[in-house]
Amino acid sequence: MFPACVECGTTRNPCRCRVVGPTLGFLAFLVAAAIEWPVGAVVFLFRKGKGRRIMGHPATVVYPSVAGAIPI
Repeated sequence: MFPACVECGTTRNPCRCRVVGPTLGFLAFLVAAAIEWPVGAVVFLFRKGKGRRIMGHPATVVYPSVAGAIPI
C-alpha cells in the first residue's frame, strides 16, 4: 500500500488538485522524523527549547518545502 496525500482546491495548477507534492512531502517528513525525533529527544533532556525545535523541524520546514516545490 502506497500512501497518497491529496490537496484539492489549490490554484497552482489547472486541475486544482495536487497529489505528487504532498505525497513526496509526507515521505520526506517520515525520513526526517525518523532521524530527528530521537536526536531531539536526547537534546530535550538538556536543553528543552532546542530539543523542541529539532523535533518540530520535519513538520515546520521539511514537509512545507518539499510539498511546495512540486506544483502537481
